Amino acid sequence: MDNKKNGIPKLRFPGFTGAWEQRKLGEVVERFDNLRIPVTSSKREKGITPYYGANGIQDYVQGYTHDGEFVLVAEDGANDLQNYPVHYVNGKVWVNNHAHVLQGKKDIADNLFLVNAIKRIKFETYLVGGSRAKLNADVMMKLPIKVPTLNEQQKLGKYFSRIDSLIALHQRKLEHLQEQKKGLLQKMFPKNGETVPEVRFPGFTDAWEQRKLGEVVERRIEKRRQSERYPRLAFASGQGVIPLSERKTNNREQLTKDEFTKKYLVTELDDIVYNPANVKYGAIDRNKYGRGLISPIYVTFTTEEVPGFIERIVKSHDFKQKALRFEEGTVTKRQSVNPEDLVTINILVASQKKEQKKISLFFDNIDTFIALHQRKLEHLELMKKGLLQQMFV
Repeated sequence: MDNKKNGIPKLRFPGFTGAWEQRKLGEVVERFDNLRIPVTSSKREKGITPYYGANGIQDYVQGYTHDGEFVLVAEDGANDLQNYPVHYVNGKVWVNNHAHVLQGKKDIADNLFLVNAIKRIKFETYLVGGSRAKLNADVMMKLPIKVPTLNEQQKLGKYFSRIDSLIALHQRKLEHLQEQKKGLLQKMFPKNGETVPEVRFPGFTDAWEQRKLGEVVERRIEKRRQSERYPRLAFASGQGVIPLSERKTNNREQLTKDEFTKKYLVTELDDIVYNPANVKYGAIDRNKYGRGLISPIYVTFTTEEVPGFIERIVKSHDFKQKALRFEEGTVTKRQSVNPEDLVTINILVASQKKEQKKISLFFDNIDTFIALHQRKLEHLELMKKGLLQQMFV
């Protein structure tokens, strides 16, 4: 027998028994939409009060519309209908007219519990309207929700609040590391118009040399059929070169009928790979995976310089802006930067490979540390998701 269908969670705090009760949302919450005040960005007075819209904090302003503990649910303009925007707030906030403002009824519902319970509702089926789907207040207040006793709600609310605090802590640590890396990249590579970086490892004083990218990379054009020695790989913005099965975006490349007879582009460890049609969104990276085959729509380069050093140059904002000047095409998604143009871009290169290696290793270590924190964060989020599935009905 499935206990969840009978209103009993799979995992529970000791001392709690019995089924959760089926209620309508309006039976357990009060609505405070009447206090909302929308203010256009040009008329907002800067302050310290969070200004909330459908998807969370939009600004910080003076004054407030609500003071207390509330649950905000997007009314219209939600940016993710599958993971519908629901936020817990406590204290002074300003809420515009794109988020419903709810508060658990005294001695009936706990707000920390409600934020997680409401997030589990599949809102899509209750929305009306076209491109800007809307959750009407009357419909929302009739949504079905299962609730346990207030005591159990409070225990669940506090438990998941602690998990949320831990997730937020790791998120802040990750963002701090990413900001530190960004700042170091700006200091350890020369600024525009200069030939030496602001921050340098001891023992290096030579000016960096201006070269064209084509002088330090060479295009790899070898193609092969896939085999055990040359497996199919994927290349994606933000992921780099990865096994085809790990690609987060669609896997259309896997659907080709002639995949075992078709020839693909060879790539080796430390190649510089880029997607001519996706430079704008950062689809340029070093192959950190290893030997394999990628789609011939991509371009891959070898280099005699230190690959990790060249990687940081071609992934920089400055290089990307230079590359986008060569963008061709009339439709945004089809605009591309041809490799013949890319290799003409001027770059500054450290004259000593020893300095290149030190810079490459330094940022490799930072990237490893960032990846570690990213995995910790993902683990916590998966843990929370699993616990919600087991501790709620």
